[in-house]
Formats: sequence, C-alpha cells, structure tokens
Amino acid sequence: MDYTKHIADAVDYIEDNLNNDICIADCAKACGYSVYHFIRVFKEVIGLTPSDYIRKRRLSEIAKEIEGNNEYISEIAFRYGFNSKENFLRAFKNEHGILPTEYKSIENSLQLYDRFTFHENNFFIAPRIVKTEPFCLTVYKSDESHIPNFWNKYNAKGYSLKLSGGIITRDYGVSIWNFTENKLDYYIGIKSDYAMGDLSGTAKINISGGLYAIFSTPAANHNDFIKIIHSTWDYINNVWLKNSEYRRTGDYEFECYIEKSRLFSEDIYIPIKTKEDLS
Repeated sequence: MDYTKHIADAVDYIEDNLNNDICIADCAKACGYSVYHFIRVFKEVIGLTPSDYIRKRRLSEIAKEIEGNNEYISEIAFRYGFNSKENFLRAFKNEHGILPTEYKSIENSLQLYDRFTFHENNFFIAPRIVKTEPFCLTVYKSDESHIPNFWNKYNAKGYSLKLSGGIITRDYGVSIWNFTENKLDYYIGIKSDYAMGDLSGTAKINISGGLYAIFSTPAANHNDFIKIIHSTWDYINNVWLKNSEYRRTGDYEFECYIEKSRLFSEDIYIPIKTKEDLS
C-alpha cells in the first residue's frame, strides 16, 4: 500500500496547526488508521514519530521567530503550546544545544528542522531499521568506470557461481572510498561463508554489524531497474536522510542484489545511528 498520500495529508494538517493543540488520535482518524498504525507508518515515511516531528517543527519555528522579532520569548513559546517556561527552556536546549536567550543574544546559527517535503513524483521507499551481525564478503574489484558495466561483466562471466562452486547465492556490491587515489572503488561478490569455489583474484571485505536502514527497491525489468536504483539513492540522500532522526555512521554501505523470474530488485543497506548516538 502507498502510504505517502495519507501521510502527506497528515503533515499538511500538522503544519496548519503548529500553533494549536494537535491530537495524534485525530490525525490517525483522518487517515483511517488506528493510532498505533498511524504512528508506525508516519515514522516509516518521515523518519520521526508524529510527536517528535511536531516538537522539532515547533522549536524550529520558535527559533525563527526569536531571531526575527522583539517579542518576549515566553510569549512566542506559549503561542506554540509551551505553557511551562521550564519545559520550554529544557526542550529548546535539548533540541538546539543552547538556551533561547543565548541564541537571541549572539545570533547563533542553528540547524533548524524545516517542513518535511516529499520527493518529486512521490517516490518513496520506507526502510526497515534492522540490527545485523558482522559478516565477511569475498569480492572482485571493478575494472570498469561505470558500475552497471561491471555488474554486466560479473553476471555474463558467471563470477557468482565461480566463487560459490556452483551454489546459487545472493550477490553484494560495496562502494569504498580510495583515499590514496581519491576515487570510489566498487566491489562485487558473495558472503565468504558461501565462497567455496575458485577464489583467485578476489579480496575480502569485512562488513560491520550494527544498525542499518534497509531500502528494498520494487521488482522491475532490467531497463526500469537501473532508473529505480538511481531514484532510490536520490531519495535516500536528498529526502530520507535529510528528514530522518538517523545519520550515516561512515561504515561501508552496500547493496544486496536479488533476481526473481527475470525481475530485478535490491536491498540497499545504510549503516546508521541516531544523531544523539553520534554526538
């Protein structure tokens, strides 16, 4: 089911009522969801729970108003639903790292949380947030400047079966920045647990365990598959990561390639942590 339209309507409602009381149950009812289902779907799409999204948006709008006028800070906060000065000060500092008086006095530049914007053409893939164990890959290094060309060579030459000794298993692609040559190197291979064939010319890559956002592309024919991969990476980089509570860890990102009845899809693994864990 495509949840995007429902969640877009919910975001519109929230944005129109940042200065009013917002009842999560009313948002859920307007979408035709139970409260539990609404919260789960909202977080899948936006990357935050509804309550976290509302809090971040209100505190960001308050910061803009503090910078832009001479109104008492407490009056601005009250207008956005903070009836307790102590609660507001604590929430503002937790979100922005400084007190509102410090922000106003030194005109500090804050990274504010703007309204969530949906990707053009409503392209959307809700990631699964999964904790994985570390594993090792046995891989070939690409000798092609264009990654799809190396995938074509890998498949045409039967490298996967060569590595596994004839066992059908999933293939992985890993991008690693080469600091010496200042370029991106790309590798394709299989899990080392299944690498029981001819391993000449291969290397080993250790994949860290931990928390990953896994984006599964929809199954498509070969021509559409390449376009979907590009759209998915664009969505990850320019929409989901921008609006999510999660950030990249810097560990290896990789793809797991799947073929079913001449339709193609892949899982894209992004190692993540919350902003709080990275600070």
